[in-house]
Amino acid sequence: MNKEELLSKIRGNIRETYDMPSLDDIKATKYEDSLKQFISMSETVGGKVIQAKPGDDLNALIRGAYPEAKVISSNLPEITIANRNPDTVEEAKELNGTDVGVIRGMLGVAENGCIWIPQTMKEKAVCFISEYLVIILDHTKIVDNMHEAYRLIEMNDYGYGTFISGPSKTADIAQALVMGAQAARGVTVILV
Repeated sequence: MNKEELLSKIRGNIRETYDMPSLDDIKATKYEDSLKQFISMSETVGGKVIQAKPGDDLNALIRGAYPEAKVISSNLPEITIANRNPDTVEEAKELNGTDVGVIRGMLGVAENGCIWIPQTMKEKAVCFISEYLVIILDHTKIVDNMHEAYRLIEMNDYGYGTFISGPSKTADIAQALVMGAQAARGVTVILV
């Protein structure tokens, strides 16, 4: 049985359906200074934030943040220090060993420091397999809360996206905090 047949059988056994609730009456959080709140939350969840000034060289900012990095993966045309491209690898496993992945975020959320990352590269593994992740984000693309963010999200041809907020971490085992448990050990957001 394939996926569509299985889903069709499940749909055929639904006895009652319910309309989605309206979210119009939700009193969402608003901030006096969304940018300041976003920076604060990004740092609270373990990320670093660099506020680029007009004329700053992104490559120099990345190299300054990660001077020891040997393998930098990115498909962003302005990131000329990248020596691996997630669009040109044959398989995702070729991104293993990436020291720094550089990607573009489309939308930041002030209430939790999350950034919406739509898949804009062939191999999305760069978002998760990189030891460190750099997210380039336009400082004017920050909203107050997740309700606003979900209204603005648009899926692209890849049909995949994710929110990332700081480095991957867990304290499930022996209540010891482990950074980089499922993805990057560190995240730097460069606000442009």
